[in-house]
This record gives sequence, structure tokens and C-alpha cells, in this order.
Amino acid sequence: MAEKKYVASIDQGTTSTRCMIFDHDGNVVAVGQMEHEQIFPKAGWVEHDAAEIWDNTRKVCAEALANKDLDSDDIAAVGITNQRETTVVWDKKTGKPVYNAIVWQDTRTDPICKELAGDDGADKYKDVVGLPLATYFAGPKVMWILENVDGAREKAEAGDLLFGTMDTWVIWNMTGGKNGGVHVTDVTNASRTMLMNLDTLEWDESIAKDMGIPMSMLPEIRSSSEEYGKVRHRGVLRGVPIAGALGDQQAATFGQVCFEPGTAKNTYGTGNFLILNTGEEKVMSKNGLLTTVCYRIGDQKPVYALEGSIAVTGSLVQWLRDNLKLIKDAKEVEKYAKEVDDNGDVYVVPAFSGLFAPHWRSDARGVVVGLTRFANRGHLCRAALEAVAYQSQEVVKAMNADSDVEMTELKVDGGMVVNETLMQFQSDILDVEVIRPKVNETTALGAAYAAGLAVGFWKDLDELRRQWAEDKRWKPSMEDDERQRLLGRWSQAVERTLDWAE
Repeated sequence: MAEKKYVASIDQGTTSTRCMIFDHDGNVVAVGQMEHEQIFPKAGWVEHDAAEIWDNTRKVCAEALANKDLDSDDIAAVGITNQRETTVVWDKKTGKPVYNAIVWQDTRTDPICKELAGDDGADKYKDVVGLPLATYFAGPKVMWILENVDGAREKAEAGDLLFGTMDTWVIWNMTGGKNGGVHVTDVTNASRTMLMNLDTLEWDESIAKDMGIPMSMLPEIRSSSEEYGKVRHRGVLRGVPIAGALGDQQAATFGQVCFEPGTAKNTYGTGNFLILNTGEEKVMSKNGLLTTVCYRIGDQKPVYALEGSIAVTGSLVQWLRDNLKLIKDAKEVEKYAKEVDDNGDVYVVPAFSGLFAPHWRSDARGVVVGLTRFANRGHLCRAALEAVAYQSQEVVKAMNADSDVEMTELKVDGGMVVNETLMQFQSDILDVEVIRPKVNETTALGAAYAAGLAVGFWKDLDELRRQWAEDKRWKPSMEDDERQRLLGRWSQAVERTLDWAE
């Protein structure tokens, strides 16, 4: 039998699904990718067709293998990473979802969250799960499906329905689906449901009861790096062990080899997600951040993290392109931003689905402030890029306060880090150095690392540390007076977003 030279990674993201194949040095050797439909039934509602995503998953795996002329015998293991909190409920007998997947950005569960909070407030479960009651998380989305889909409650109580985030959905289908599919999730995804106790790493029965979610719906919680089962689905990757699973932001942290307490990364994607490794001790935030599981390798102790989640960053550029038609291509945003000397005192606060960390205000809505006749397309493009950096600065400030450790540098990854204007402004507004790695696909790489570790493809974390390499570094060059002036104006702009939505 031929030596297995590669590890595959399935990256099931918010806008697309990819299969990436990595060699032993962590280099990308092949990619398959397909976008899926974004469904907006009402204002604030965001859905995906989970069946379409599973269909695309099979296709991108086949495409990636074909691009390098490989077959399953060449692949040592497959890792899964996924858009977190996006929630799917399906019938285990038919394998069909009872409703579209409800996406992490969706805000329809705001009334449910308020009802659950009652007199206790949004932090009712925070000591147990590390999260505030917010529309972002999966538990209330399951509640909504059970309460609003005909027959769902009865089927759930009869034990016929299963719940999962997208990692669970993909693994279940890949390992046989309705014919014996493995119903599992990993600790990082489970920590985003509002249903997992952060200390025991087990489902909390009392919270599930409060939400009316039968325990029979919930997947088994496993570590991030172990063999869950082999691919049994006909066709691509058949027989390959599925041996790693991490929510996308934890996967990016793993791919950035942030294995020591105090190391941090910021991913610039549809939204921005800044994660700080806090080690084996969980740190409960006093400044609007989330306490979450960073990763767990096999039967080792879990590693925890503080996270700041920002809903709208890369999707703000898509909004300029698709809704306002200011640009034809996302790459043009930097071109027009560079045509002006500064933002012209224009600020964009993209609170399209409320404000996430550190504010957690679901009543906020987006604003553009400071418009005069002087303002042009360049100013709006620059203000949009700066909004990404300002929102990240708010999270870093909260993180420094929570952890009592001043961040000295920031590792970055994701689609927007090719935008050098943004990266320089990020360094300036944070007053720290910003570092981009050579392999920017850190989310898919992190899932590959977790899977490869589990099957011995990579020996240990030290071997992974040695693979990380720097591509470019930006150093702050802004005077502190100017930094403070800009941050003050940004704070004024954020105030204008509040108390808008009912």
C-alpha cells in the first residue's frame, strides 16, 4: 500500500465549502471550492440549505482529489472545520433537515433570548457556559425550530430528530448518514451552543430543559483530535478516518500554532474573530468577551480561550459591492481607499445584525456618519476598511483588560489580510505589530493539523510550531494623539447605532 502523503481538510464556511489537501510541510497542494446560496427570508433572518451544503461537500472533495490526481489511498486522515453556531435539525430516519440551517448571523431568536433571560438578565448561564444569552448561539436556534416547524416538537420528543452544528452534519453524512452515521461534535463547537458546561465538557441537562431541547437530539461531545469514524459514503475519501474537528476560529488559532497562553490571532473573514489562548484555566470575561474552549487533543486537558466576535467585517465589503454597487470587485475597495488621504471624517459602523463583542447590543443597527458634500466613494471605502480595524481594537482593549496581559503582537489570517492598507491601519490603531503567516489558509490547516496529529501523520505540537513561517510584518507609525482622536470619533459613531431596532 502506498505511503499516505497528505491530509485533507473540509472547511465548511459561511459562504462556501472547500476541501483543501495539505502535504507534510503544511503546504496546500490541491483545492476544491463551491459557494452556496445565502437565503434571507425576512430582515434579520439568514439561512442555508443544509442539503445543498452536503452535496457541495462531496463535490469539492472530488474536485480537490482530481486536481492533484489523488485518491483516498493517498490521504492519511480528514479534518473538519466549520462555521460555528449555524444550526441544523434533521430527521435521523430520512436524513433530511426539517428546516433550513439557521446561520450564526441570524437574529430571529432575540425574543427567545429575552424570554429565557427573564429577571436574571443576559448572563443567566454565563458562569456555566461562558456565553451571554444572544441570538449568535445555537441553543436558542434549536428552540426556534422546535417551536415553529410543524411536527418538529413531537418528532424530537419521540427521539427521531438530531441536532448539530455543521461539523456534526458533515460527519454524520460522511460516516453513513441514516445508515449508521456517527453523531458527534467536538468540544470547541459544543462550547458555542450555550448547552455545554465548560468545566465538565458535558451537556448541561438543566439548560437543555429550560430550552425544551430533548437530550436525545444532542451529539456526543468528543475531543478536537481523535478518530470519530471512517468515511463510509460512496465515492470520494471512502475509508479515510475522520480524525479532527474544530470550529473555524479555533481551527485558525490551531493553524497559527497559538499553543501557549497569551498567544492570539485575529481572523478577517465574513466577520472578525480574535482568540487569545488562556491555557488550561478558563478566564471569565468582565468586558463583553466570550469564554470558550480553544481545543482539546485526545484525552489531554482542554485548553481554553477568550474570544471577541465581530459580526460584520468582510461582509461589509460585500455590502459595498452587492448592495450599494460602489465597487465591482472586493479587491477594488483598497484601490479607492488609497485615492483619499484620510476618511474625510466619515465613519461606517456596520451593526447590520446588532453589535457583537464587546457591546452585545441586538438593538443596534448600522450607520454611516459624518457625511458632507466633500465625501466620495474613496472616503466610504476607507471608512469601511477602518471599521474593521476599529472593531478589532475594541476587542483587543477588552481582552487586555480581562487577561491582565498586554498584547505585544497580533497574528492575522483570513481573506482580508491581503489588504495592506487595512493591515497598516490595524497596526496603527492597535499600536502593536501585525504579522501575516506564509500559509494564510490557517482555518483549513488547523483542522488538518488536528486530524494529522490523531493518526500520527505529525508527531506533536513542536513539529507543527516549526512549520509556522512569517510572510510580512506591519509596524505602527501613527502618533498617539491622532490615534486617540480617531478612536474618540469612532466611539461617537458607535453611540449613534444604539436603541434603533425594536
